[in-house]
Amino acid sequence: MNFRNVTVHPVCGEGPEDVVVDDQGSVYTGLADGSIVRISEAGDKIEIIAETPGRPLGLEFYGDDELVVCASDHGLLAVTISTGAVRTLTATVAGTALIACNNAAVARDGTVYFSDSSQRYPIPQWRKDLIQQTRTGRLFRRNPDGTVDQLLSGLHFANGVALAQDESFVTVAESGGCRVRRVWLTGPHVGTNDVFLDDLTGYPDNSSTGSDGLIWVAVPSVRVAAVGVVQRLPAPVRSLILELPENLQPSPSRTVGVVGVNDKGHIVHSYEGQIEGFHMLTGVRERNGKLYFGSLVESSIAIADR
Repeated sequence: MNFRNVTVHPVCGEGPEDVVVDDQGSVYTGLADGSIVRISEAGDKIEIIAETPGRPLGLEFYGDDELVVCASDHGLLAVTISTGAVRTLTATVAGTALIACNNAAVARDGTVYFSDSSQRYPIPQWRKDLIQQTRTGRLFRRNPDGTVDQLLSGLHFANGVALAQDESFVTVAESGGCRVRRVWLTGPHVGTNDVFLDDLTGYPDNSSTGSDGLIWVAVPSVRVAAVGVVQRLPAPVRSLILELPENLQPSPSRTVGVVGVNDKGHIVHSYEGQIEGFHMLTGVRERNGKLYFGSLVESSIAIADR
């Protein structure tokens, strides 16, 4: 299905990669320069509420007055909305710095599930990880006491993270594999993992749990045939291709998508197409029948009818 009634709202900077929406309809996002901004429901007022180190990517609400921010090579942060204060939740795991902290989901008890996309390349070099297929992505759980557990490793560019509405499982997108994996947190399969979504038409990115109870997954680009060709080349040849200027490397399509998925892994809603003036749709949030979109590269967010 095509996107419906899309409006695009400029923001005061580049790359609002992910979005969250509060009860008043205000949208929060992080920009490439480290700013965390709040955009009014009508899009006519933009406030900078904090400045963070690193490149803010995934955002989630964390209690009444904080945001969890995945700050790429600065790890997992907490930002106080009312004051702009920034504190570090997790910057290292087992003594090693996180270099590609990407997306998160927050449980009701304050547990934070988050992805680390690569152990070789920071987020600005995402093309290299996808082409080289390092499969060094990981999914972590930060417990309320501050300890961190590794739930999955060997992921093909770990990305979006979302919790089932009943918190029985957590999902993590593998952008390079065009699939989403699931780890069971309760029930008879607790501690095991399986494939939640497979063979997607594009590369899954940020995920979130909507007010409708569905897990929503952003797809910033449909599959690009040239990427598959390059991935099958010998490693030395792939390295040579990555030395070319970006405009000569395989590039994302302008066709983007989002899917809404129920707890059985069945796609309930699917939107795909081109949005004028908006591409690389990397973040999606559903609230009360509206879909809110972020982008890694644009200087705007977008809002559509579900």
